[in-house]
Amino acid sequence: MNALTNLFTHDCIALDVPAKSRADAFAAAGELFSKLTDIDANSVVEFLNAREDLGSTALGAGVAIPHGRVKGLKQPSAAFMRLQNPIEFAAPDGEPVSILIFLLAPEKATQQHLEILSSMAQLLSDTDTRQTLLTFSDPVKVCELLQRFGTTK
Repeated sequence: MNALTNLFTHDCIALDVPAKSRADAFAAAGELFSKLTDIDANSVVEFLNAREDLGSTALGAGVAIPHGRVKGLKQPSAAFMRLQNPIEFAAPDGEPVSILIFLLAPEKATQQHLEILSSMAQLLSDTDTRQTLLTFSDPVKVCELLQRFGTTK
């Protein structure tokens, strides 16, 4: 088992989201998280923007891991989003982003938060995995790939 195994469900996967900016993507993530957690969509956007103000969460190669610590959240919550068209995200390589994995973690979950972020970064650093995530059209298949990543390595 790895840090991502129990984090993703098919209802936290959003494919071909029509976001045209980071603000649009964060708003869509806020709506998605408001359905998954007790957190208001606007609060999710605030948490994500607060972290992004510290520096871009884009890794390069078209991916980003926007994340934040949330007061009152009991357990980590994640969502996968693939955009219809890549957006500017201040990536270190200058490439626009089309794959985003969002993570909301409890305010005090420091080690767990870091382990999840590390697993997400490993997942997204794998070229074959990124390509597969760009092509899957079924949220269940995306979810299965995210849950399985790392268990066979």
